[in-house]
Formats: sequence, C-alpha cells, structure tokens
Amino acid sequence: MPFAVECRDLRKTYDGKVQAVRGLSLGIGAGECFGLLGPNGAGKTTTIEILEGLLQPTSGEVTILGRTWQENPRELREWLGISLQETRLSEKLMVRETIELFASFYRQPSSADEVLRELQLAEKADAWVGKLSGGQRQRLAVATALVGNPKVLFLDEPTTGLDPQSRRQLWDIIRGFQRKGGTVLLTTHYMDEAERLCDRLAIVDHGQIIAEGTPSDLIARLGGHHVVEFEVSGNSTRDGAMDHWRELPGVEAVRHDDGLVSLTVREPHLTIPALLAAVEQLGRVLQHLTTRQASLEDVFVRLTGRHLRED
Repeated sequence: MPFAVECRDLRKTYDGKVQAVRGLSLGIGAGECFGLLGPNGAGKTTTIEILEGLLQPTSGEVTILGRTWQENPRELREWLGISLQETRLSEKLMVRETIELFASFYRQPSSADEVLRELQLAEKADAWVGKLSGGQRQRLAVATALVGNPKVLFLDEPTTGLDPQSRRQLWDIIRGFQRKGGTVLLTTHYMDEAERLCDRLAIVDHGQIIAEGTPSDLIARLGGHHVVEFEVSGNSTRDGAMDHWRELPGVEAVRHDDGLVSLTVREPHLTIPALLAAVEQLGRVLQHLTTRQASLEDVFVRLTGRHLRED
C-alpha cells in the first residue's frame, strides 16, 4: 500500500537543547485512519504541525501524496483539510457564509450545500455561528476542513467536550470521508474513539514512537486479554503483597493504580480463585473485585505509566 503521509527520522529541537521530536518515523497508508496518541508533552502536536507544513523540522523528511513542503507548498495546501482542537470562527457570520468563505480559498472546492448536508448542518445554514451548540460548532469546524475537497484530513481531538450523540455524528462523518478514499490522521484523548475509528495507531512518548499497530494487535501485545482489578483492606502494595499478586497463576503484569491493583491475565478462571485464597492467607478483606477485557487504555498506561487524559 502506498503511503499517503510519510515522515522519516523527524527531529525538532528548540533553542538548541529541548528535543520535542527525536527521530520519529511513520507511514500512513492511502485511505487509512491513523491515530497518533500520547500524553501531554510527548511531541505529537509538534509532529502534526510539521506534517501540516506549519512548522519546520530541525531535520528529517516529510512526504505527503508524493510531494514535499519545500517543493509543492501550494499543491499540498489544496490537498489537506485541517480541523484544530479549538477553531475560532466569526460569530457574526452565518453558517453558510462561513463555509462559502473557506471554499473561496480553494480552486476546486465542494459545494456549500453538499457539505451542509454531509455535516448535518443544512437546517442551520442561515443561523449565526454564535448561536450554534458545541456539537454544531465542531461539525462546522470539520466542514471548513472538508469544503476544500481534501485528500488528507488532519483532526486534532475533534470530539473533545462533546456529548455522546455529537461524538457519534462526527465518527460517521469521518467514516464517510474514508469511504470516499480519504486519508485521516487523528489525535484523541478518548481510547474508545481510537479503538473504533483507527485502522492503525502509534503511541508517542518523549518524542519517539514506542508502539505501533492495529488496536487489537497492541492489546494482544500487552501479554494478556483480561484485566482483574481489586482492592483489599490494608495496603495492597506493601508487606510483600505485590509479590503475592505477581506469583498468582496466569498473571502477566501487575499495576497499582488509584488504590486498585490491576492484574493483566490470560486465564481469569485460574487467577481469581488463587487471588481469593491469597487474600485470605494474608488476612485481608476483599473490598472490590471486577474483571474486564483488556483495552487500549491498559496498553497506554503500561507503556507510558500515565493515563491518556492525565494533565
């Protein structure tokens, strides 16, 4: 599969000493929805701004649809659609006027009416931007990115702060763009969103990619398919208790998180009876116990030591 977006050994250093991106390389296939995840300060925003042509790298190469920013800046701007996390639009313009304004920046834009229908904004065409709800404003921001008829769409946390219904409406819009052959680069703070939308994703930390693959592949690499979370009386991380948890049958990894102990396991039907016996042996009382499927959040926490939404 040819890469629609590719970068090689990308580096960005500020003031000659702060390394925001450290030799990052990735390739995004044509028609793919690719997710870029990472904790705050990981370097993902810097990476995206370089890919978008907004920032010059210290070194490294960027190729988009076979073109480079050095040689084909005008052509690439015609081919890219960009929706920022927070897009500030004039509140004194109507929705249709806003879309027509952005359409005027391109040589071969989509029609305003077509974009209004696709983004479910037709009934708001003559409404002031300042009167729109949060979900409608976010759809309008995506509309301004799509009206140029782009081939590649950059979406920076497009559903942050939206209600569940508005989030799912934007998911449908993203899938629709993909079905037409468009390529999407997505950042998000919602793991369920990444699992549902992304064909592949990369986790970035300290300016480097530390894991890459499909969501299911990354979860499988965690070393287990289930998570057992529990809390016991006393301190479950001292007095050798953590060693007890690690020695339970079927346990692949142990993590202490927010007062809970999380065990990544392959066979919970073996681990749970042994856990109950160990709690009794230690003279503790089980206060909480749940089991669930391992998720992308578990992969992220294990690799970075942080939750994606931690500040």
